[in-house]
Amino acid sequence: MIRCLFFSFSFFLLLLLLIGIGGGCKRNDQPTQEISGFPLQKFSGYKGIWYSNQPSNDEYVYKYSGGLGTYPAKHNPFAIYREEVNKTFFCYGGTNDSSSTLLHMVSLFDHATNTFATPRILLDKGTKDAHDNPVISMDREGYIWIFSTSHGVERPSFIHRSSKPYEIDQFDNIHAVQLMEGKEIPLDNFSYLQVWHDGSQFLAFLTFYRPGSGPYKRQVRTINFMKSIDGIHWSEIQRLSALEEGHYQISNLHAQTLGTAFNYHPANSAEVNGLNQRTNLYYLQSIDGGKSWQSADQQDITLPLQEVQNKTLVKDYESEGLLVYLKDLAFDSDGNPVILHLTSSGYEAGPSNNPRTWRTAYWTAGQWQFSEITTSDNNYDMGSLYLISDSLWQIIAPTESGPQAFNPGGELALWESKNQGKSWTKQMQLTNNSLYNHTYVRRPVNAHPDFWGIWADGHGRQASASRLYISDQQGEVRQLPVVME
Repeated sequence: MIRCLFFSFSFFLLLLLLIGIGGGCKRNDQPTQEISGFPLQKFSGYKGIWYSNQPSNDEYVYKYSGGLGTYPAKHNPFAIYREEVNKTFFCYGGTNDSSSTLLHMVSLFDHATNTFATPRILLDKGTKDAHDNPVISMDREGYIWIFSTSHGVERPSFIHRSSKPYEIDQFDNIHAVQLMEGKEIPLDNFSYLQVWHDGSQFLAFLTFYRPGSGPYKRQVRTINFMKSIDGIHWSEIQRLSALEEGHYQISNLHAQTLGTAFNYHPANSAEVNGLNQRTNLYYLQSIDGGKSWQSADQQDITLPLQEVQNKTLVKDYESEGLLVYLKDLAFDSDGNPVILHLTSSGYEAGPSNNPRTWRTAYWTAGQWQFSEITTSDNNYDMGSLYLISDSLWQIIAPTESGPQAFNPGGELALWESKNQGKSWTKQMQLTNNSLYNHTYVRRPVNAHPDFWGIWADGHGRQASASRLYISDQQGEVRQLPVVME
């Protein structure tokens, strides 16, 4: 059952932040070590961004759309639990009362008091594109880092750090730099960021766009790796791959194992972008912080990858005529990867491209083991994989048809496997009779049982309000308040 949370907070409706307020959106041409803090304004409640992409001129209206405050799968993490203070810190893509812009929002849940903080506005991104959603990281000292991404090169990216550990009231604008040919240049543009902290350094997977050199001259999404000890000075970019029109990737960190799973975008059609033909499944890992890279069977890999058929290939879905949509990556207790992904026969919304099949690929006993979980009705249905133990795996995902069928999201269900993914059983349905589709369930880092996942909802075919939700490990769903009282 969904319960709405109410709190004893006074509130005021706030004016929108203009770009650059408090130094939050301005990047100096000359990087500096000087850090100036600025207070974050509180917002009236939890409101997610609604976004649409690629009109389809049919009854489904868009290739994908909906409440996408925790979108996309290629951004991670959105939430982190810290046992030291018994709080879960999180960010999301929010919006103002008129839904006219993307606001990067920061908040926290206090497990001791069972209360949410009033959300804070970090910055106005100056767009409504949910590809610009933020991600969160935390260092060993408890400072909160928010990385504000950009969709391509048209807009800048930003990095902010909380002025005090474990607090969200004030942030510092970080003028980060990256090495390029031995010189420091501003790190002010990055896309599709996943950033992990191993206790001593930041480890980041990210995408850079470069002009296309293929037959159709379309932009190439290159997947890359960088790292930094202090979050200010970043290493040289290490390009992982840029096959044909590029890639999407998802990643995770387990102990010393740093892994990324990715597809590739073939350049074989003048009419259809490579990203709409995404296919194949690859996996690459490092156990030394990115100094060297190996395939799952520990063969050394020379980067960047040069051939579509290479040692990192997990499954050749292209030969089966299937597209690949990446969902989540997790590890068993021995550091063996499990890749959650979805396959379909085409990129357009609607029943013609069914079945949309949820699958896992698990590296075990020296080989990849594949299993089918269930089917759903849209390529952009997205959920998270929980390896609770080696004998209990769970998935929370919108596998059940929602009020806007064949649009992204739907009703959420909990799936369970007790034999390492060989078979799956639906244990319960978390949402029922919803007004809007539920989309993009995200697993926090070190998830606490009381804050097991976070996501948003929204109408699948027209602009709408979007609410934020969390679920506990038992499947109880709570809606965060749209207005804090």
